Amino acid sequence: MKILITGGGGFLGFKLAKTLLARGKLGDKAISSITLLDGAFPAAAAQEPRLKTVVGDVSDAKTLAGVCTPDTDGVFHLAAVVSGAAEADFDLGMRVNLKGMELLLEQMRQNVKSGARPPRLVYTSSVAAFGGTLPAVLDDTTIANPQTSYGAQKVIGEYLVTDYTRKGMIDGRSLRLPTIVVRAGKPNAAASSFASGIIREPLNGVVSECPVSPDTGVWLLSPRRVVDSFIHAWELPTEAWGTQRWLNLPGITASVAQMVEALRRVGGEAVAKRVVYKADARIQAIVKTWPVNFRTPRALAMGFKPDPDVDSVIRDYIADENIKPG
Repeated sequence: MKILITGGGGFLGFKLAKTLLARGKLGDKAISSITLLDGAFPAAAAQEPRLKTVVGDVSDAKTLAGVCTPDTDGVFHLAAVVSGAAEADFDLGMRVNLKGMELLLEQMRQNVKSGARPPRLVYTSSVAAFGGTLPAVLDDTTIANPQTSYGAQKVIGEYLVTDYTRKGMIDGRSLRLPTIVVRAGKPNAAASSFASGIIREPLNGVVSECPVSPDTGVWLLSPRRVVDSFIHAWELPTEAWGTQRWLNLPGITASVAQMVEALRRVGGEAVAKRVVYKADARIQAIVKTWPVNFRTPRALAMGFKPDPDVDSVIRDYIADENIKPG
């Protein structure tokens, strides 16, 4: 089985690749190779001979033709310009998030037209799909109404996945991701970057400036759980999805203040005091459009799982990254 991960040099993409290599298979088939496409890769990628790394642009048709070949069995499409960057640079967001998606789907369609079997695709969408006037608690019947360019681009991608699946060109499934906490590495341009920063930086001895108020809510999921969700989504049989090819992943709701309290319980008072509040109107304007309370009965019934609590999310990050709080 040949696998392609776009955005494979990013934190989640590379974590997914390592998890798949450790498993050695998807479903009942052994993985023969994993190709990672991204603009850059961590040094550890070069140390893994079972990975093929390709430096390239997901919005370049020639690059996609080289990595998404007719013998590609599975695709995990993680490549994206994140929320804050897509809002700040409309052209960049449209080129990567929308054109890149269209070109990838078209490449898979051409492969099928040449006689290949329709590949199975897992597409990473976002709860930024929602916005405007919302109910107190969202569920699977809540209509997507994005209020950011990033959210709009992701929703369009969901519709394309559904239609290409309906046409028999792919076997697609779209996951609306909560805010992923804690992302290792450096802060990125995502508007939600603060949610990881207020935990990651203090645990590493660095002050974190939080751009939103303590009562700001976050619907969150850990890297461990989201990688498990990617794999579970891929392994579910086609009939489990029916005609609704997207779902809201389960998560947990916490305010920034509650996250800092969990940090205090796990890391200690000195660590928690490294979180300081410095308002950023641009970030606040984006974040306030995002929902924070969900009911996800469909995802739970299909076997997707949230984290038990924020304390567990922080402990998992400490264990995964070998952090010594202090």
